[in-house]
Amino acid sequence: MAKSMAQMVAEARARVENLSPDQVAGEMAGGEPLLVDLREEAERAEDGVIPGAIHVPTGALASVADPASPTHHPEFDPARRIILHCASGVRSALAADAMGGMGYGKVAHLDGGIHAWEAAGQPVESAPSASS
Repeated sequence: MAKSMAQMVAEARARVENLSPDQVAGEMAGGEPLLVDLREEAERAEDGVIPGAIHVPTGALASVADPASPTHHPEFDPARRIILHCASGVRSALAADAMGGMGYGKVAHLDGGIHAWEAAGQPVESAPSASS
């Protein structure tokens, strides 16, 4: 039987670690996690970025995270704490679930995305230009 997007997201959220903006800020203050922004360039330009986050669009995440891929980024280590975020927490929940299946045992996502982050009063800065 086919599942709706809402069902898929609810199931992913049940399997992954869902972090509040304050929890993410606390972890970032400790300096350990890799914070990954999954949004597209236009979203980043419109809404800004979380300081310290690296940008990997959702469509590139699997190849960047796969150590066997020629496009693997070395900062993606299955043993490292990685926190994903998007605009509202839908893409990041699904992506965190997928990364768990790839062997990433310390992956989590920012529940509510950058919108929740900003609503909680956490810092947002202008996105660097795409040519930077």
